[in-house]
Amino acid sequence: MQGVVKIPAHLLKSTMRLVLFDVDGTLIDSGGAGVRSLALAFTDLFSIEDAFHGINMAGKTDLQIIKEGLAKHGISADGNVKTITDTYLKHLGREIDNSRIHIKPGISDVLRELSFMKDIKLGLLTGNFEQGARIKLEPFNINRYFPTGAFGSDDEDRDNLLPIAIRRFEELYKIKIKFYNCTVIGDTPRDIYCSKPYGAVSIGVATGPYSVDALRQAGADCVFDNLSDYSSLLQMFV
Repeated sequence: MQGVVKIPAHLLKSTMRLVLFDVDGTLIDSGGAGVRSLALAFTDLFSIEDAFHGINMAGKTDLQIIKEGLAKHGISADGNVKTITDTYLKHLGREIDNSRIHIKPGISDVLRELSFMKDIKLGLLTGNFEQGARIKLEPFNINRYFPTGAFGSDDEDRDNLLPIAIRRFEELYKIKIKFYNCTVIGDTPRDIYCSKPYGAVSIGVATGPYSVDALRQAGADCVFDNLSDYSSLLQMFV
């Protein structure tokens, strides 16, 4: 663990706290299944090979990535996004079974322990389409920890996802959740940025393409190399 800072108690202690996890690079490594599935969708539909070469996908929403791919090849998004999405998800269901996937260090323990804590609710905040996120998490049997959340299928702009997640949890549990009682955990600067407009706590984990320093520079309230030393993370919610 590196770069841990003490977060003010008023940001973490309340009657109900929401902890939202990113998927790729934070919870799991899908072995490139998502990238391959998107590329296969473009090959199927437009006969374009390696359609996303040169496009940085880290932290972006699936909808944003698809539109960037279309723009790169001069294809209109009108009428194409749904077809691409459906084709992508079809391929993803197969590719995830044929990939060298793994869960990130400490995640199984973190989810189990947080799920036992009083007044903690776990959810997802991810650029993945919801169905895509569920497909990626299913092999690890951890979908059960996340009753709902906010997804790339909800809004193209990741910065708009936190209010969506809060609204869904409020409707599900008939409670009120304040922005400052939310914690967003992710592996890219975009995971950090999406918490900032609302005053939510952000935790960076350097288990994806970005270093501890890069996540700290993005403004994360706390940064971990990984969550294998999960006791340090759990202490933040005691």
